Amino acid sequence: GILSIEQLISRVGVIGVTLMALLSGFGAVNCPYTYMSYFLRNVTDTDILALERRLLQTMDMIVSKKKRIAVAHRTMFQRGEVHNKPTGFWGMIKSVTTSAAGSENLSLIQQEVDALEELSRQLFLETADLHATKERIEYSKTFQGKYFNFLGYFFSIYCVWKIFMATINIVFDRVGKTDPVTRGIEITVNYLGIQFDVKFWSQHISFILVGIIIVTSIRGLLITLTKFFYAISSSKSSNVIVLLLAQIMGMYFVSSVLLIRMSMPLEYRTIITEVLGEL
Repeated sequence: GILSIEQLISRVGVIGVTLMALLSGFGAVNCPYTYMSYFLRNVTDTDILALERRLLQTMDMIVSKKKRIAVAHRTMFQRGEVHNKPTGFWGMIKSVTTSAAGSENLSLIQQEVDALEELSRQLFLETADLHATKERIEYSKTFQGKYFNFLGYFFSIYCVWKIFMATINIVFDRVGKTDPVTRGIEITVNYLGIQFDVKFWSQHISFILVGIIIVTSIRGLLITLTKFFYAISSSKSSNVIVLLLAQIMGMYFVSSVLLIRMSMPLEYRTIITEVLGEL
């Protein structure tokens, strides 16, 4: 029926899984780019000092030109050209002939000031970006930075492998019968030839892995949505945003339950499937 749990969860799951796919695709690109030293450009102190020097020179030029504008306004005020502007055709000719020779072309100087201010903003943003890159380079040299750099390479390879296997499963309509933890433990035990209770340990490690996946994924979702809502929120839209956040969290949780079945042993996966229906 239309109101059955299978129908409701399947419709909610379509939106939730799509949301998870978008977020995981963004994370798969953003995380290695953020933590891997391979993507860091080489920034030295000389580059930063040169850019800061250009920024200071631009600021000095802006101050100098604004000073010229202020002096010209003061001169015009002292001459009475501000409050007693001549009108009419002969007054316009008189203002051009008398003030053009002795006063500054204020409109042209103001245009130069506007261009220099825009240049100073761009230089400031580029300087801030260089400082941030320099901090990332220093961070990559620490133990934690090297650790994240290794994880970046590891998960990049893992992501490519998952895309490859997912494509094969879709093309050949395959469904995995063994969860990744159990499969990995079986391969390790067979390769090393050691005595190991695969069934016992695979259950515990699978549940720990599933818990980590749920906690970290929901935490990442909340952080991403919080940044987004901070950018668009206002006093009038706060209630709508909270309602939208609740809806997204509900869809995300249902989709997480649907997708983590593949990370669990077969008997527990069957239990979840019986609860949710044949999805």
